[in-house]
Amino acid sequence: MAKSSLHKTTRLIVLLTDFGLTDGYAGVMKGVICGVCRTADIIDLSHNIAPQDVAEAAFVLAASYRYFPAQTIFVTVVDPGVGTERAVLCMRANRQIFLAPDNGILSVIAEETDGAEIREVTAQRYFLKGASATFHGRDIFAPVAAHLAAGLQPSKLGPLVERTRKLKLPKPIRAADGSLRGQIIYVDRFGNLITNIRQATLAGQLNVPLDKTEVRIKRRTIHGVSRSYADRKKGELLALIGSTGYLEVAVNQGSAAQVLACEKGETVALAAFRGRAR
Repeated sequence: MAKSSLHKTTRLIVLLTDFGLTDGYAGVMKGVICGVCRTADIIDLSHNIAPQDVAEAAFVLAASYRYFPAQTIFVTVVDPGVGTERAVLCMRANRQIFLAPDNGILSVIAEETDGAEIREVTAQRYFLKGASATFHGRDIFAPVAAHLAAGLQPSKLGPLVERTRKLKLPKPIRAADGSLRGQIIYVDRFGNLITNIRQATLAGQLNVPLDKTEVRIKRRTIHGVSRSYADRKKGELLALIGSTGYLEVAVNQGSAAQVLACEKGETVALAAFRGRAR
């Protein structure tokens, strides 16, 4: 493994994986990072992405990266193709640096960015020696991130690429009856059901005041989009624009996922209020 000079000021490294916390995988990645760059600051964004769920990882990354300082290094290891011919990518976009497998994770950010610079990571001198075929998080992503944190320029990692894999996330559609239809794309730890409908999409396509919007899911109807969870009584179902900027269905001090027996992929329909909510 190539040596990297230690800098008094290093870039922040943010980890996003599906490793969980039961095993030592996430901890070992941190150990490798510190072995290359002892002064690296490491933040765990999440290690609880559903196993091999590339779309979930892309959503969490896209919803989070804007809240970090410029030049933060985001390392996303949700990698069903580990050990295959899939590439490892380094992308510079929106004043941040991203490392991820070429499986579509970065395409969500690249599509909303002008001038994203994407390189294939081929410079093996920045890998651990004898990299395994099953743990690229430890052997490739962690040491490369550490070298970047210590001052390595992304241009040293490999050539620019023009084509990468695209991730086709579901998008809201206007139905024949005039309703706006989306689906649940993420369920958080509290059981909140986050949809793929942005606040801007809701305002632009449905053109109905939030308090006059009817939200339908699993044969249940919610009258009005609330401002906060506490706008409804404890245990009551509600809809609101969450901190991610997307519409979500929740239960005040409860779990909408449990109440509705709902998972990712469930349809959510929005329309002008038609009658009494249930």
